[in-house]
Amino acid sequence: MAKLAANVGWLFTDRAPLERFSAAAACGFRAVEMPFPYDVPAPALANALRENALELVLINAPAGDWNAGERGYAALPGMERAFMQSLETAVAYAGQCGTRRIHAMSGVRMPAVPLSAHEDVLAANLAQAAPLCAAAGITLLVEPLNARDNPGYVLTTTAQALAILDRVAQPNVSLQLDLYHARITEGDVEARIRALRGRFAHVQVAGHPLRNEPDDGDLDYRRLFDVLDETGYNGWIGCEYRPRTTTQAGLAWAAPYLA
Repeated sequence: MAKLAANVGWLFTDRAPLERFSAAAACGFRAVEMPFPYDVPAPALANALRENALELVLINAPAGDWNAGERGYAALPGMERAFMQSLETAVAYAGQCGTRRIHAMSGVRMPAVPLSAHEDVLAANLAQAAPLCAAAGITLLVEPLNARDNPGYVLTTTAQALAILDRVAQPNVSLQLDLYHARITEGDVEARIRALRGRFAHVQVAGHPLRNEPDDGDLDYRRLFDVLDETGYNGWIGCEYRPRTTTQAGLAWAAPYLA
């Protein structure tokens, strides 16, 4: 049975950040994702999680100046120290909030830098970061993003990500599988789930093609949730989508999966 986590970077955004937790809990969620929680002091966030009986299952490491187009450092030559600093920040924050998964964004390709050079840096950075995360009980994740929504992003396909992960070969460094991105880039999402069995440690979902609720568009989320069950995935599924109107008004699709 699918376990849904509300991504409060995308859902309940009509409320202040900490108020989104009570809203998620009231709708039946028992877990949340918060991509960039760093504007909220970790003790205040941890307290809000406890008050609402929520688990914070995923955060991103700081990714730079988002408005300026920065999307992380993990694959950027010359930014290795910035990557490790961002990861150290995320690990410390996760430790205070009980979070066990951190997504390290790869970044946008640099002009005149070959893709292979970016991939070499990504593999080296992940290998260096793995022991720090392992000591904290954290799984470090990388996520391919589709090029339509994220032009120039280094990591775009699950095959590319697996090649990197095979080079790193650390049990606590894994794939974050976003079904929306996979639908755009790789087409047959069911086939990708089956091919990737055992290789991903977190899943996210949104409708395709507009990234609204999963019941909007051609992504058969019910079938894909069944396939995740069939292939042994028992982790969280993050709801990372843009509501058509309000979050609450669009949650009918999720009712069978919520408490």
